[in-house]
Amino acid sequence: MLLSRVAERVYWQARYLERAENMARLLHVFSALQLDLPKGTKLGWQSLIQITGHGTYFSTKYKQENERNVVKFLLSEKNGISLVDMLVSARENARTTREIMPTEAFELINGLYHFARDHAEKGLHRAERNNILEQIVSRAQQIGGLLSGSMSRDEAYSFVRLGRSLERADMTTRIIDVDAQKLMPQLEVQGAEPEAREPYDNILWMNVLRSSSAYQMYRQHVQERVNGADVAKFLLQDEQFPRSAAHNLTTLTKVLAKLPNSGKVTWQVNKTRRLVRDADLHGLMQRGLLEHLDQVQQEIGKVHYKIADTWFLPSK
Repeated sequence: MLLSRVAERVYWQARYLERAENMARLLHVFSALQLDLPKGTKLGWQSLIQITGHGTYFSTKYKQENERNVVKFLLSEKNGISLVDMLVSARENARTTREIMPTEAFELINGLYHFARDHAEKGLHRAERNNILEQIVSRAQQIGGLLSGSMSRDEAYSFVRLGRSLERADMTTRIIDVDAQKLMPQLEVQGAEPEAREPYDNILWMNVLRSSSAYQMYRQHVQERVNGADVAKFLLQDEQFPRSAAHNLTTLTKVLAKLPNSGKVTWQVNKTRRLVRDADLHGLMQRGLLEHLDQVQQEIGKVHYKIADTWFLPSK
């Protein structure tokens, strides 16, 4: 069995890398969404802060939830939350576990960190933002491919998969947790009827799919037009799509079967899987999808605490 401190660092390296990639995806899609919306439609950037769960912290630093402040907070600011800071943490965890990782992995992580650090401020400007974010996503995927193609299927790789899959499942639920009325608040102010809001909702849900590189797979497997209920079902419950919550929770059960003393963690993962699998998403779209997603996120958080209690050293 790996030393507890090594297992924890490998696990967090994977989580921080996945979190940084997801942040780049979200920022990229929000920026692209502005181009898809009708002229004059204002985008509620505060929704991006809400997705990440840092609304309270953001409000202590900024008075306005505008594009520049949100992008700076999530992309380049030294606040322990931004994409650049996630890569600082990923790099440090990779540096301290270099003896069990492929040499090329640390070099790529180090290169990604330096690229993001050197270009993050340029990302505050729309003209350069998309290219920078696309490169960050591409480089992060390259690292994931290298680890998948060159690491032995031992305990170290199991903790890579635990961290990546748990982070991905959590972020997928957060991406779906988008409130269209807050994203485009003027629709509510104008008192738009549901029929008038439908084109906006379609644009929103198409961009939700794109944030997970899911648009083509959705179109192949779901014959209906893009709509909220089917998008939520696909991203939450489709076992075959690698970024769905269900797929990643299933991956966790397969990884846990190879690790010792995993009973309590497996029990919590299976509880969370049932909550995701058995949900009537079409019904929840009418009576409380956001509450259901909050519950799923809480259960995913409990999976992390079970992992930490089982294999990592107690926090000092």
